[in-house]
Amino acid sequence: MDKTIFVLLDACQYEAASKYLGYLEHMIDYNKGAKYKVLGELPSLSKPMYATLFTGLPVCKHGVTCNEVGGVLPYDSVFSLCRKAGGRTAAISYSWMSELYSRAPYVSDRDRVQLDAEGSIQYGMYYWDDNYPDSHVFAEGECLRKTFDPDFMLYHTMAVDGWGHIKGPDSAEYANAVAAVGHLIAARMPEWLEKGYQVVVTADHGMNNLGIHVGTEHAQREVALYIFSDKVENGRFEEKYISQLNVAPLVCKLMGVPATEGMKQ
Repeated sequence: MDKTIFVLLDACQYEAASKYLGYLEHMIDYNKGAKYKVLGELPSLSKPMYATLFTGLPVCKHGVTCNEVGGVLPYDSVFSLCRKAGGRTAAISYSWMSELYSRAPYVSDRDRVQLDAEGSIQYGMYYWDDNYPDSHVFAEGECLRKTFDPDFMLYHTMAVDGWGHIKGPDSAEYANAVAAVGHLIAARMPEWLEKGYQVVVTADHGMNNLGIHVGTEHAQREVALYIFSDKVENGRFEEKYISQLNVAPLVCKLMGVPATEGMKQ
C-alpha cells in the first residue's frame, strides 16, 4: 500500500487556491504535480461533502443531506477500504468527520482523542470550534503521523471557512487564511514527499460573496484538486471539470486499494 496524505481545506474556492496557494502553484509550474478543477456536488455543504469525498457517493445515495444529519455512514469509504486492506488510518479534523467515520454522536469530553478506535478512522483527533487554529491542526496531525505511521492521513482545516462566513471570500481575512494554510503546507510537504508520501490537496466546497455555501453558483462549487504522485501525469488539467465523485476512487488508486463498485471510476 502506498502511503497517502489528504489535506482538506474547508471552503477554499478554486479562484482563491489559484491566487494564494503559491507553493502548490509553483510545484505545478515546475511539472512536479497535477492540478484539476473540480465541480463540487450539491448541496455545497460541509457534512454532505465530507461524506461524498471519501465514499464517492452522491448525497441521494449516502443520505447526508445537510449538516444536521447524524450517524456513522454504513457505506465503505477510503478510510474503511484502507483498513480492510490491512492499512492504518488517521485524521485531525472537525468533529463531523468523527460522526461520519468513527463514532456518533460526537461528545467532546469523550471523543476529542480516539486512539486505536474501532471505526474506519483508527487514530483520530477532533476539534469542534470553527475557529480552531490551522497551525494546531498541522502540529497535531504531524504528531499523529509520526507516532502511528498511518497509510492514509487526513489533515482538515477550518480557518478559511470561518473567515469566509464572517468577512466573505473577497476579504483580506479570507485571502490571508488561504495564504497562511498554504504556508503550513509548504513547510511540511517537502518532507512528506521525501519520505515517499503521495499528497492530495483539495476542498469540500467554495463560498459566494455573501459568505454562503449551499447552492449552485460556481463560486460555491468550484474547488481545486492538487495531486503529487508518480501515479498521475503532471501538469495543469483545468480546461474541463472533473466530478467530485472521482476523488474517492482516485485516492484508492493512489493507495493501491480496490475501490468499491459504487465509486465512480
